[in-house]
Amino acid sequence: MNYFLLTLGCAKNVADSDGIGSLLDEYGYTPVADSKEADVLIVNTC
Repeated sequence: MNYFLLTLGCAKNVADSDGIGSLLDEYGYTPVADSKEADVLIVNTC
């Protein structure tokens, strides 16, 4: 499955998104640059 991760807000959100992305990668998900190609959309904000 593909995922698109959008991070909005502060540096803490960037760190959280890095962790989320790492976990998804470990579970076999693939990041994509275009949200239209994603099976899962994640928006991380304050």
